[in-house]
Amino acid sequence: MLSWDEFDKEDGAETAAATTTATVNDMSLDKLNQVGGNAALEARAVDASDSDAVARAKSALNDLDIQEGLDDLAGTSARVHVGDKQMINARADLNQLVPFKYDWAWQKYLDGCANHWMPQEVNMNADIALWKSNDGLSEDERRIVMRNLGFFSTADSLVANNLVLAVYRLITNPECRQYILRQAFEEAIHTHAYQYCIESLGMDEGEIFNMYHEIPSVAKKASWGLKYTRSISDPKFETGTPETDRQFLRNLIAYYCVLEGIFFYCGFTQILSMGRRNKMTGTAEQFQYILRDESMHLNFGIDVINQIKIENPHLWDAQMKDEATQMILQGTQLEIEYARDTMPRGVLGMNAAMMEDYLKFIANRRLSQIGLKEEYPGTTNPFPWMSEIMDLKKEKNFFETRVIEYQTGGALSWD
Repeated sequence: MLSWDEFDKEDGAETAAATTTATVNDMSLDKLNQVGGNAALEARAVDASDSDAVARAKSALNDLDIQEGLDDLAGTSARVHVGDKQMINARADLNQLVPFKYDWAWQKYLDGCANHWMPQEVNMNADIALWKSNDGLSEDERRIVMRNLGFFSTADSLVANNLVLAVYRLITNPECRQYILRQAFEEAIHTHAYQYCIESLGMDEGEIFNMYHEIPSVAKKASWGLKYTRSISDPKFETGTPETDRQFLRNLIAYYCVLEGIFFYCGFTQILSMGRRNKMTGTAEQFQYILRDESMHLNFGIDVINQIKIENPHLWDAQMKDEATQMILQGTQLEIEYARDTMPRGVLGMNAAMMEDYLKFIANRRLSQIGLKEEYPGTTNPFPWMSEIMDLKKEKNFFETRVIEYQTGGALSWD
């Protein structure tokens, strides 16, 4: 492409003038009148010997670029006030990060950055030896490892797609968007971690990554999640009406309360239970890192849902409350079916009946976190050690060992 400096070169003047003429002629008369007035119109008759007309044409084009940019920013030049910020449908400039309205969102972003990790930091040698050993794991234990890697290797991709294609675009608060960017990166790390485990153990990658198509208990969960994002991911979908706002709220409940808040818990409990028994410790360490990230994702999502309810109370009517309750109950039932499929017999000090109680306990928590009544009264947690893992923030006894809080580049130690 020719630069404007080339107009000074005698041997290129004719070519440059012709190029300028073509460019300006492509503009509509209305556009030229808007930005260049008579000087721009005169550029239509430019020739190689009229350097003044060339200069006027250049000015007209530059003015057009600037004016179009200013038109895009029209109405957003005022300084943002905290009261102008909203979780959805805000009119405040999204490019102005501060002042913060939701300090908790910015703090979660900082916490996520401090807890950065990468899969390759985890030593998988003991897992590889155990997996290749003929008598290292029972068939039931192998089934658990394969089923969970099959589900999670695609589940985090589904979550990431929803975040990038829908949630980020439709949330209209910049500090929340900042955390969503961090969450999307963490979902990529999680998918990487599952792939790293699959590759390290020498599994059939086609079999594992296709489980969400081939294994009914895995496919049902993936299908349930996908139905809540198809329309939301359409670039033409916009919030701003009661129905579209409700549709977006359903999406958030499906992905934060169910997919990340229920669908992950059977598998995480199973793999982390193996780690407590000194089996598949590298895989369990990866899952512990992931669980800590997911716990923060869940808490962020709950805060977003509740803030939308506060700012849009008309959305949280009896019908929406009933829909949200049914979504959480459906997700719980699908996870119970998954538990039965992955644990046809007792294994690792647990069985499907115990897992069902645990999932009902988790469902009660999700319901109460968004202001709904518990549906399984009296249910208790049969795996109290899982609560300790999810709440891990500082040094705590865990896996009957000492786990050190990690920062950037850190790794958990298994004493």
